[in-house]
Amino acid sequence: MKKRIVQIAGILFFLFLGWRIIALFTKGSGGREGRSGRPPVAVEVDSVQFESIQEIREFTGTVFPKYQYVVAPKVSGRILEMRKRIGDWVERGEVIARIDDAEYRQAVLEADANLRIAQASFAEAQSQFALAKQELERVRSLQEKGIASPSELDAALTNYDAQESRLKLTRAQVEQREASLQSSRIRLSYTILNASEPGFIGERFVDEGSLLSPNTPVVTVIGIDDVIVRTTIIERDYGRIRVDQEANVEVDAFPLQQFKGKVARIAPMLQEASRMADMEVEVKNDSLLLKPGMFTRVYVVLNHKDSAQVVPSESVVSRSGENGVFVVDSTGMHVRYYPVRTGIVTEDKTEILSPALGSLVVTLGQHLLEDCSPVILPNADVDE
Repeated sequence: MKKRIVQIAGILFFLFLGWRIIALFTKGSGGREGRSGRPPVAVEVDSVQFESIQEIREFTGTVFPKYQYVVAPKVSGRILEMRKRIGDWVERGEVIARIDDAEYRQAVLEADANLRIAQASFAEAQSQFALAKQELERVRSLQEKGIASPSELDAALTNYDAQESRLKLTRAQVEQREASLQSSRIRLSYTILNASEPGFIGERFVDEGSLLSPNTPVVTVIGIDDVIVRTTIIERDYGRIRVDQEANVEVDAFPLQQFKGKVARIAPMLQEASRMADMEVEVKNDSLLLKPGMFTRVYVVLNHKDSAQVVPSESVVSRSGENGVFVVDSTGMHVRYYPVRTGIVTEDKTEILSPALGSLVVTLGQHLLEDCSPVILPNADVDE
């Protein structure tokens, strides 16, 4: 009895196994009725547009003032007065600081006195020279008449030459004293420190009472009505950027504002170590918001097209070393793969130079697709 039950159970097991195999083959045969042999893939799509596109290159740099100079004394002395502090505006020629000038005023008085002494000596020498000249003329007249002896004429000539030499010496002394007086006045003028160009006080190094030696920095003056942004460009972009090309500048301090500028200078050489060249962008700073030392991002437009065939950059895939896109066919149920030639590429958009594409391209799910793969569009009814 038990043996018969086991035989019946075995027969039922093999019948069930055969039914499952037949059902599996039947299902597999029905699945191959699709066009590609794969189930439809749900994808996201976007439209092909004809619009303007720009190729923009981003560089990083630093803001520098249009000009900057250090105010320093040419003479030593103690500072009596400082009239400017950090951030103050100064005009051209405005007094910034004053050094104790008592010693230099005294030097001017001494030089002036020495000049007057030299002028008096020169006046005396002129008188003596005039007398010697008259005496020489008188002796020559008497000798012509046979009254004066040759020795008297020689004495008159010697005296004349001596007085002429003394006159030249005193004239040179006057010129020397005049130069000395002028030098003393110049050194006195150095005790007043003026601004050579208008600008803002960027740094202040000393205070009243400080004892300075020549060339000790007192303040730094910067001009920021216009500023210079210095950056570097790589060899790949060197030939695509030119002087006077427009540029936009952004800084972290004002993230919602762009500052207009232009490329002012490009270095005529690349650094051998980095293969980069220096570039300067001049920016109008009428609002005075840009300050020296700020970190900047510089955007330069390298290429621009008013009307181009544009697709989302995420729709472009690379397969076997070539770029391509999947385009939804007219039925909306399958996609076709097209190799493409790209032009301007940005973070969001890519220009397609050829071929002309359809209205919709796949932007998500391309890694599951092949040519002629069935797809399900975002708004399609899956049950259909």
